[in-house]
Amino acid sequence: MSTKIYQTLIDFFLFEKIFSIIDVVKYMDLQQLKGVGEKTIEHFYQANIYNLEELVSYYPYKYQILQPDTLEESDEKVSLTINATIIDPGKVSYIRKNFNSLRFKVESYGKIINVTIFNRAFLKTHFQIGKEITLIGKYNSKTNTFTANDIKLSKLEGTEIIPVYHLIKGLKNNTLHTLIKEALKEAGVAEYIPETYQEKYKLLPKHEALKKIHTPENTEDIKAAKKTLIYEELFIFMFKIQYLKLLKEKEIGIKKEFPMKAVEAFIATLPFMLTNDQKKGVLESLQDLSSPKKMNRLLLGDVGSGKTIVATVLLYANYLAGFQSAFLAPTEILATQHFLSIRELFKKTEIHIELLIGSMTKKEKQKIVEKVNKGDVDILIGTHAILSEKLVFPNLGLIVTDEQHRFGVSQREFLGVRNEVPDMLFMSATPIPRTYALTIYGDMDTTLIKEKPQGRKDIITKVVKESNLKEVLLKILEEIKQNHQVYVVAPMIEENEDTNLKDVYLLKEKFDLAYHSKIPIGVLHGKLKKNEKESVMQEFKTGRTKILISTTVVEVGVDVKNATVMVIFNAERFGLATLHQLRGRVGRNDLQSYCYLICNEEKERLKVLEESNDGFYISEKDFEFRGEGDLFGTRQSGDMTFKIANLKRDYNVLLAAKKDAQEFLETKNYEKDFKYQKIIKEIDFTN
Repeated sequence: MSTKIYQTLIDFFLFEKIFSIIDVVKYMDLQQLKGVGEKTIEHFYQANIYNLEELVSYYPYKYQILQPDTLEESDEKVSLTINATIIDPGKVSYIRKNFNSLRFKVESYGKIINVTIFNRAFLKTHFQIGKEITLIGKYNSKTNTFTANDIKLSKLEGTEIIPVYHLIKGLKNNTLHTLIKEALKEAGVAEYIPETYQEKYKLLPKHEALKKIHTPENTEDIKAAKKTLIYEELFIFMFKIQYLKLLKEKEIGIKKEFPMKAVEAFIATLPFMLTNDQKKGVLESLQDLSSPKKMNRLLLGDVGSGKTIVATVLLYANYLAGFQSAFLAPTEILATQHFLSIRELFKKTEIHIELLIGSMTKKEKQKIVEKVNKGDVDILIGTHAILSEKLVFPNLGLIVTDEQHRFGVSQREFLGVRNEVPDMLFMSATPIPRTYALTIYGDMDTTLIKEKPQGRKDIITKVVKESNLKEVLLKILEEIKQNHQVYVVAPMIEENEDTNLKDVYLLKEKFDLAYHSKIPIGVLHGKLKKNEKESVMQEFKTGRTKILISTTVVEVGVDVKNATVMVIFNAERFGLATLHQLRGRVGRNDLQSYCYLICNEEKERLKVLEESNDGFYISEKDFEFRGEGDLFGTRQSGDMTFKIANLKRDYNVLLAAKKDAQEFLETKNYEKDFKYQKIIKEIDFTN
């Protein structure tokens, strides 16, 4: 064995050993903190905080800035902060169980004021006559009363900035802040920003930035800390993306040869003409397939734009080249749908297609696994079930993944691929602004499909107040009389007394009442068992059920071409991108389709859906209204849920971080640095 190979092995095992020690320590070090017991640790775990470094990276989402006010400012300010002296410790009254009031008297600015605070009975034990305190709340000059929402048991001197955190179950804001301050004394934090960029952008050292974000003395501290921590988060993210890109550029794929004329002949047999965008997607994907470089392409298309047809042509070319394909879908409904539609398109060929899903019997699965392992299956379509079976494809050349963000496991490993590197085609119907797509999917080649297939009509969308529901009910009846079907979406499964959101069962009762129980109605939601879901969907797909009342589980994958109406209750609670995805369940035919957005109060942003059927335009508008929100929560690779960065607000920082990460990777300074090796180890190489 050469010295170089031997040293590489030593380095590898050393890294593995160190990382395993880190993994053990990370679950233990929270116990160092004073006052942290098993219950608190359990609460931290539920919030995905497992060690001190993660605790000090739990950033405030806003700050309460306290400055002493005068009573004269009470009319100008919604919330008043005044210093006062207790002159009467008062008494506690219990209004009902778990609800009390503490009433007492103070002197402030020469006035004696009556103070009330609710559910703070425990404070009375700290009250003594003459004690100076700070009151935060609302002062009524007419009645000379102060309703406090918070009390500090000391006098406020100057300005005080209190960080406010998203609450963790079982922990009050003050307790959490105290624990984070303790953690700052103990936590070892790594400097991920290379010194070059720290100097270039005048950024703070990491520990100082953490101290200022959690215990700022002034607003300048907050700005400086945020500048550093936002850049660091985006630099790490872009380091991961650029590292993935680097890896994928080095990967040698399988050069495939297939007769182009045969592919063109297959396209000619399709029951429809390809759109220009579909043709472009097919051409780019076929070029990837015939190249020795591994394909790593994202097909980003609007709902109903026909991405699956592009994938189907690719599956055919891969088959002609003599290779097997695996097609992964996020749900059994979608996997079954793909199986039936693709099998129909290949009915005049000799291609052998099989379906593998979790609800199959053990015997059925085993039979298919044996066929795959023998090489008797050309295309295997399935869900996560594919990934859990003992599959060893003898000749896997292509993996297609629909809604790729829903898979967070290593497809390559679980599909029995060891030496060969199959081509990868990812499909997503989550339209996002193009500029952001090209950045966050920077490790992939991206094809955008915007055109709708020929014959598809724009869906007529209307925002309707719930008080005008009658017109929607009449439209539904009109469509059902024409033998069409209807989706109704409710945001909840069961009614919550604290909200006015409609749940599926309540809507079922109301629709039965409206139509005198003469129209067959099905109910679908996530808490149903697999076989129950399948049964409900089968009834709807065959047309026996005319109305399907569902939660958002219909957002992805249900394709019932006869459905022409989508009704969404409490539409104001959804983002525009989600509403567009739901709307895309109808209009999948040449019939005129309709979408009704039912809301209690009309929201201006919902008008965007009345104006446009373009998912990319809608995603831009959603981004303006809501920021990154759920648009970018879809990509698991690279930790797309940011702690402090915001892609819309910090897009210029993201672009700078991208350039810097590329530059840093070229220096290769990361190769023997443990902290960067740890980041690399965390990357999910499959997405």
